[in-house]
Amino acid sequence: MEVKEFEKVYVLDHPLIKHKITRIRDKNTPTSEFRQMVKEIAIMEAYEAMKNLPTKMVEVETPIEKTTQPIVEGDKLCFVPILRAGLGMVDGFTSLLPTAHVGHIGLYRDEATHEPHEYYCKLPKGLENMKVFLLDPMLATGGSANDAVKMLKKHGVKDISFCCIIAAPEGVEAFKKENPDIPLYIGALDRELNNRAYICPGLGDAGDRIFGTF
Repeated sequence: MEVKEFEKVYVLDHPLIKHKITRIRDKNTPTSEFRQMVKEIAIMEAYEAMKNLPTKMVEVETPIEKTTQPIVEGDKLCFVPILRAGLGMVDGFTSLLPTAHVGHIGLYRDEATHEPHEYYCKLPKGLENMKVFLLDPMLATGGSANDAVKMLKKHGVKDISFCCIIAAPEGVEAFKKENPDIPLYIGALDRELNNRAYICPGLGDAGDRIFGTF
């Protein structure tokens, strides 16, 4: 299944990202390394996803002279992981912008129907005036991502980007059909979903591998 027909879909083509994704695909990669690699991939993805952030000019004094230079307003940004696997990406994003807000959306997937169900939502005040980066390592069916976007929009959010590490073409199609204007950043686009709605070749259950709960 091709995804080229969708606008604002960015598959990141960087050898370091490819290298680290290969490491987390390996079933023998231990939890500690898996967790660290997810953080490092998230840092590189954040760098790409935030390259067009607006800046404002402020005056600073260097050891030589006063000057006016651009800064990013971190308090106008919010990183929202989809629990629980999305937590693995938060440290990577906040390491680049520690002043950003962090919210949380909890969704779990029914093992029989593969449908997402909400169990938690905690978002900062004033979210409707922030740029939000929605984080989840896996975009499989697209159900959780679409539901999370709906929850954000109910809170008045207008500026959303979605960042994942691995996506299935079926998930990309489902997400972009509902959210054509939301930028989608992908570390690797995989082949397909299997009959259990797992991404192939994928990396298994990202949450289990991040937290060591097998």
